[in-house]
Amino acid sequence: MPYLIDGHNLIPKLAGFSLSAMDDEAQLIPLLQTYSRVRRQPVEVFFDGAPPGQSGMRHYGTLTVHFVRQGRTADDAIRARLDKLAAGARNYRVVSSDRQVQAEARSRHATSISSEEFARELQLVVDESQPSEPGPGQLSDRELDDWLHLFGEDSKQS
Repeated sequence: MPYLIDGHNLIPKLAGFSLSAMDDEAQLIPLLQTYSRVRRQPVEVFFDGAPPGQSGMRHYGTLTVHFVRQGRTADDAIRARLDKLAAGARNYRVVSSDRQVQAEARSRHATSISSEEFARELQLVVDESQPSEPGPGQLSDRELDDWLHLFGEDSKQS
């Protein structure tokens, strides 16, 4: 199920993230890319307050980032997106802790979840997608390359 996410609503719900950080959006984007890739679901995130000349849409694989112009909120943009989807909105999941946005999503037959709930799900997916450290008796990629080099093998060959 594709997602529509209020990014600035989600950021403070994630451990180690803050709306006061200059790069808060840039920190969130890779997490959402990972989530979208692992879950194989398109994700659209909306950030309000884009400075003049910086508003618009950017695509990062299956992640679409909407930078909403000043004078308009992410909530407004999500509502407009739901309106544009019309009956297709029922196939979407809206992530926001704003009760009015949740109610409007449900009135369009979309599923809604709170930012807190999605933050937990996002962190779980991201954590599970991280490669684990090699266990005892296993070689890291670097160690394997070192051994192959020592024995005159090129690890880049297939």
